[in-house]
Amino acid sequence: MSVLPRHKAIATIVCYNNGANAASTLERIPPAAERDFDVVVIDDGSTDDTSAQIARFGLPVIRHDQNRGLGAAIKSGMRYALDGGYDIFCILAGNAKDDPGEIPRLLEPIRREEADYVQGSRFAPGGSQEHTPAFRFAMVKVHARFIQLVTGFRGTDSLNGFRAYRTSLFKDGSDINVWQDWLDGYQLETYVHYKVLSSGRRATEVGVSKTYPAKKRGIRYSHIRPVIDWWWILSPIPLLMLRLRK
Repeated sequence: MSVLPRHKAIATIVCYNNGANAASTLERIPPAAERDFDVVVIDDGSTDDTSAQIARFGLPVIRHDQNRGLGAAIKSGMRYALDGGYDIFCILAGNAKDDPGEIPRLLEPIRREEADYVQGSRFAPGGSQEHTPAFRFAMVKVHARFIQLVTGFRGTDSLNGFRAYRTSLFKDGSDINVWQDWLDGYQLETYVHYKVLSSGRRATEVGVSKTYPAKKRGIRYSHIRPVIDWWWILSPIPLLMLRLRK
């Protein structure tokens, strides 16, 4: 099977007010001489010391002057990948919950021409999870089952943001139009997930680790707000199914 050459893949790490966790994430990226992918960091308008933490590593950085939302941050990474001629776009969070050392796991199925989209899963073989909050654990299970019912894809972790895509999915003329303004928030990831799976493109899961910090009183483990942000995460599915969006 054909394998894409070195530096045709890029990993995009999205940071927003992650502070020391951003540094913890970047510290785990293999040295340039030991990896076959490039890296770019998106700083989505952080107001803490995230920018200073990122600057220590000498990686390319795209900084938004203000917080524009997760979808907008991912789009900046996608545009960077397309403009740079990359074939594979991998995305992960800079909050120390994902392990950059596992990026090659997500790139491999696309490089082997076995998939157009690779979903990381803490529940797939080889995956693991630590300290996942009970509500998040339940939502992941319910959401994965729901996605299976509406698309037929037998996935286990469709809320995991550690993913890889063939960049051709996002080029002009594709039916997956990520450049719509309504996808600047949490909607984007679910939109792409549903569009890829419902269009019959090749998708697979690979096991990855997801590590939440040990529970401490008063410590937030996510920027996601209860109720309202969960609606934004789920909303693309009914909107697309009812053809209210495209």
